[in-house]
Amino acid sequence: MNNKIKVYRAMHNLTQEDLAEKVGVTRQTILAIEKGKYVPSLELGFKISRVFKEDIEKIFIY
Repeated sequence: MNNKIKVYRAMHNLTQEDLAEKVGVTRQTILAIEKGKYVPSLELGFKISRVFKEDIEKIFIY
């Protein structure tokens, strides 16, 4: 699954570590999601979308 997490992190001046802390996962998990090596759970996807105040469909591309 493709995503725009890296783009949204840059727009919000967040590091992978910052985002990880906000959603309760490790930096490695955020890295794996950004690279498409890990598909997050629906719950985690919604947590990430809430951090960026965007619809989940704008961040994750199915």
